[in-house]
Amino acid sequence: MFWVLFLLLAWAGLLFACTRLLQAAAEPAVPAPGAAARHHHDELSLYEAAYLAGGPERVAELTLLSMQRQRRLLLAYTGWATVVDPVGRDPHECSVLGAFGPDGQEPVTSVRAVAARDPAVRALADRLGEAGLALREGGRQEIDAGIRAVRQATVLILAMAAAALCVPDPGTTTTMILCWFALPLILALGCLAIARVEGHAQSGWASPAGRRLLVELGRERGVRGSLTAVALRGLRAVTDPELRAALAYGRRGRIPGQRGH
Repeated sequence: MFWVLFLLLAWAGLLFACTRLLQAAAEPAVPAPGAAARHHHDELSLYEAAYLAGGPERVAELTLLSMQRQRRLLLAYTGWATVVDPVGRDPHECSVLGAFGPDGQEPVTSVRAVAARDPAVRALADRLGEAGLALREGGRQEIDAGIRAVRQATVLILAMAAAALCVPDPGTTTTMILCWFALPLILALGCLAIARVEGHAQSGWASPAGRRLLVELGRERGVRGSLTAVALRGLRAVTDPELRAALAYGRRGRIPGQRGH
């Protein structure tokens, strides 16, 4: 019965990994101390909704699109942005304008990167985190680490099963050993499947409370082509193909080679 020791090692590794994943997944559900227990989706600004749905880059893209619709910024399908009105009306617009050089033209990909790293976005994230609507610092990394731990535990189970089969035991059949190791393996694969489904269901930036507000906001004001829809769903909600091409230029891995409008 020496193979039972391998089985115990497999269970120990799996339980440790699952506990780590569950703790990481449960942490975002706990509001920050002093945060309000209930929020309403109407309290969210478009910038806040954009951050919860897509993170810093979504905030930058929303700012670019908002300024373009007001004719204060021109976005060319070739991937270049041109300043028309150099006066920012809020910190996020100021961060976009601050990314331009003296000639008032820059690639969209550069402007988006600078605006996404601006302190205004960091302040926005901190505010949402304190309200319990965004994942806290390191929350996403902890969840990813928990998933990796479960994957490693799955490999451990398979390795322990192989080792158990190599240990001669006249009173135990191969089928019996495989059946015993199938139990932790099924649990590990089930945890990974649930984590994958939950990963598709969340934005990666919003807490459970934040995701609830995003769903409510989408039901009420998420009309395709609107700024709200862009904040919630990103560039796929932009109906103008040339404008969508301008905003997506850097995402396709190409840097604009010349300026155009």
